[in-house]
Amino acid sequence: MLDARFVRENPDVVRKAMADRCASWSVDGFLELDTERRALIGELEGLQARRNEASKLIGGLMRDGKRDEAEALKAEVREINERISAIEAHVEAADTDVRNMLLTAPNLPDESTPFGEDETFNPEVRRWGTPRQFDFEPQAHWDLGPSLGIIDFERAVKLAESRFVLLGRDGARLNRALINFMLDVHGANGFVEWSPPALANAETLTGTGQLPKFEEDLYQTTDGLYLIPTAEVQLTNIHRDEVLEASDLPLRYCAYTPCFREEAGSAGRDTRGMIRVHQFDKVEMVKFASPETSFDELETMVAAAEGILQKLDLPYRVIILCTGDLGFSAAKTYDLEVWLPSYDGYKEISSCSNCTDFQARRAAIKYRSTGEFKGSRLAHTLNGSGLAVGRTLAAVIENYQNADGSISVPAALQPYMGGQTVIEPPAKPVG
Repeated sequence: MLDARFVRENPDVVRKAMADRCASWSVDGFLELDTERRALIGELEGLQARRNEASKLIGGLMRDGKRDEAEALKAEVREINERISAIEAHVEAADTDVRNMLLTAPNLPDESTPFGEDETFNPEVRRWGTPRQFDFEPQAHWDLGPSLGIIDFERAVKLAESRFVLLGRDGARLNRALINFMLDVHGANGFVEWSPPALANAETLTGTGQLPKFEEDLYQTTDGLYLIPTAEVQLTNIHRDEVLEASDLPLRYCAYTPCFREEAGSAGRDTRGMIRVHQFDKVEMVKFASPETSFDELETMVAAAEGILQKLDLPYRVIILCTGDLGFSAAKTYDLEVWLPSYDGYKEISSCSNCTDFQARRAAIKYRSTGEFKGSRLAHTLNGSGLAVGRTLAAVIENYQNADGSISVPAALQPYMGGQTVIEPPAKPVG
């Protein structure tokens, strides 16, 4: 959430940021609401001051025997109290309106975020690895997986609906191996592992920015809870309404969770295979840092995600998102895109963002500062996929396939597969 005072004092800066983001949030609309709210508060404070003054005079008038004047002041105080009650209700409503409008405002892009209108303007930062040149016609994971009996899309539709995935046999084992591998690597890099609930309340989702703006993309239960779209939601809110110690920063957390997204409005976009589905597994990284170190922490978070791909020997590239493609809560974001032969190109597999104090202001996450700055300050929060498991599974299937229809198990995953080195076609048709 943006700081109301900053918007009030720097309207042109915020207008430019919204224009750079191609966002429709109205600075003028906010200023109008804020001006009305501040006028009400001024009127309220004036009435409270007059009430206090009159109340003090009443006692003296009574002692001096000036009963008529005292009664007149009492009547005035009663009238003032009625007006105060009415204005307090208006102030409360105005506070709600201002906060609700701020909750719909996206974060301000960091100055290091490049300007651009959409994803076509995202500059490439670097590449790692060389895409494999096959001496046979490679299959897409949505064809190879079913033929190996490790992915079953048709039965997933029977069990749920389209855009769900059923993994079986070595597909389920390989998926679990990827999760454990990712968690172990991040743990060795200093990330503390958590296992949070897969359901979250509205306050939790508001803290990280999914609510109120993106409610249509969330699955909601009948009792008001939501299925989480990412573990970022839970990991970030672990410290909601808390004051951390500066000496403990940065905090580095990770978690594996299933993730659920309605994906409203995304029909027709990557709906084949495992690239864009309603339920998927993900290992998430979250950091809490000071403003002075958060952008350095973003770079090391990207390196942690890259490390997973490098250990799996999967070619990828890193891009930085431009202002027009930046996520709602982010000030700066790097995307990692893995090579997928079925696309003859790179597809997103991780997104790492510095949200600066945007989420911390919504969720009241502070730390006790030392040195030059005394008292408490808002922390900076960061999040990143480390990695999206389903997309990693698809990348392994496609990049490690063999001419006979088998899949080689990456060396880094073999210890998690009991030493298995290859996933072979079934001896008889899968049924």
